[in-house]
Amino acid sequence: MYLYNSASHKKEEFIPHEPGKVSMYTCGPTVYHFAHIGNLRSYIMEDALEKLLRYAGYDVTRVMNITDVGHLASDADTGEDKMLKGAKREHKSVLEIAQFYTDAFFSDCKKLNIKYPDVVQPATGMIDDYIKVISALMDKGYAYFAGGNVYFDTSKLEKYYVFNDHDEEDLAVGVREGVEEDANKRNKNDFVLWFTKSKFEDQALKWDSPWGVGYPGWHIECSCISMKYLGEHLDIHCGGIDNAFPHHTNEIAQSEAYLGHPWCKYWMHVHHLNTSHGKMSKSSGEFLTVSLLEEKGYDPLVYRFFCLQSHYRKGLVFSWENLDNARAAYDKLIARVAALGTDGEVDQAAVQEYKDRFVEAVGNDLNTSLGVTALYDVLKADLSDAAKRAVLDSYDQVLGLDLLKKADALKEQQAAPVEGAEEIEALIAKRLEAKRAKDWGTADAIRDQLKSMGVEIKDTKEGTTWTRV
Repeated sequence: MYLYNSASHKKEEFIPHEPGKVSMYTCGPTVYHFAHIGNLRSYIMEDALEKLLRYAGYDVTRVMNITDVGHLASDADTGEDKMLKGAKREHKSVLEIAQFYTDAFFSDCKKLNIKYPDVVQPATGMIDDYIKVISALMDKGYAYFAGGNVYFDTSKLEKYYVFNDHDEEDLAVGVREGVEEDANKRNKNDFVLWFTKSKFEDQALKWDSPWGVGYPGWHIECSCISMKYLGEHLDIHCGGIDNAFPHHTNEIAQSEAYLGHPWCKYWMHVHHLNTSHGKMSKSSGEFLTVSLLEEKGYDPLVYRFFCLQSHYRKGLVFSWENLDNARAAYDKLIARVAALGTDGEVDQAAVQEYKDRFVEAVGNDLNTSLGVTALYDVLKADLSDAAKRAVLDSYDQVLGLDLLKKADALKEQQAAPVEGAEEIEALIAKRLEAKRAKDWGTADAIRDQLKSMGVEIKDTKEGTTWTRV
C-alpha cells in the first residue's frame, strides 16, 4: 500500500512501526455545534482508510479525541473559547453543550457508516497528563511561563514548519490583520500549552496546575491523548488540511520535544469541501448538515458515495446539482445490484483475485474513485451472480455503501403488492384503448389522473410501465 505523506511531500510505501499493526489517530470534533458536511468529508475518507487497512489484514487501533475545552475561536490561540461560545449561544452549560453535540456527531457518523473509533477520549478527561507533559517540556527548556500562561518555545527547534516551505513572515500568526498580538510570546510562532485565569476570567472549565488555575491549550490535547493510547510511535495521523497549520505543526513540535525522537510516520490530510463561494464553514452561507440533507430527501449514504467518487487530496465542489447526480448514480447502482440473482457457484479463487485487485487499486493513496469504478467492473464481469454479490459485499467492507442491504430492500419493495395497483392497471388499460381509438383527449386526461395519484407512466416498445413518485 502507498500513502501520500504530508510531512515528506511524497507518496510512500506504507510500512507501520510494528509489522501487522497500525496505530491511527484522528483529530476529533470541537463539540460546540453540529458538524457540517465539509467536516464530515474528512471523517468519511479517514473511515475508508481505516477500513481499507483492516481489509488488507492489518490490526488497526484508531483513537479520536473530543475537544470539549481549549479550542479558541482562532486556531492561533486567540479569541473566545469555542465551547464557551456555544454555551452562551444556547444558554446551557459547557458540559451540556459538549454532551449534546458529541452525541449529534456520532449520530451523523452512524448515518454515514463511519465506524466508531476504538478509543474516544474527551479532552477534559486528561488534565493530569497535560500537566505532566507540560512540566517535562519546561524542565527540558522547551517551554516558558509568561504573563500567566505557559508557552512552547519554537526557537528551540531546528525546523518548526514541516508540512510546507514558508517564509517566516508567512507564519506570523500573532501579527496578522485582525488578530491581536500576544505580547507574552518570546517568538511570534510560540503557542500556548496552558492558559490561566489571567487570560480569560469567564472561562467555564478550570483546573489547578503548577502555574495557577486554568485550562490546557488545544494543541497539547491531541499529543497527550495519542501518546496515552498509542504509545511513543504513531503510524498515521489524520485530519483536515486546515489542521496542518498550526494544530498539527504544534503537535509535532511538542510531541518530539517531549519524546526526544520522531513521533508520527505518516500524515494524511483531507482537502476541503468547497461551495461555489469557497471553503464550506459554519459561518458562511447555508449551514449544511446531515440532518438538512435528510430533510431535503437525501439518503446520507448518497453523500458518502459523492465523497468517495473524488480523491481525498483534491478539493471537492458541493452543489445540489452535483449531489443529485450522485443520488441518480447511487440509485442506479443499487438497482443493478438488486437485479442480480443468488444462483451459481462462488468461485473463491476468482473472488480472491478481485479482492487483491481492489486492494492494489484503492491502496494506491486511498483512491476511492477507483474503488467505486471497481463495483461496475464486477457487475460487468464474467462471474456468477452469487460470486458478484460476494465480491460486491467484500468491497463494501471498505466503501460502506450498504449495497446488498439496499439492494435486498429494493427487491422486497418491488415484490410487495402495491396498494391500488389494480386501479392503476385498469386506468392504463383504458388509456391504451383511448390511444388506439385516437382519442388523445381521454388518453391525456388519464395520464393527468394517474399523475395526481402519484403515478408516473412511461411508454416503451414493450408496453407501458409505471412507478410511484
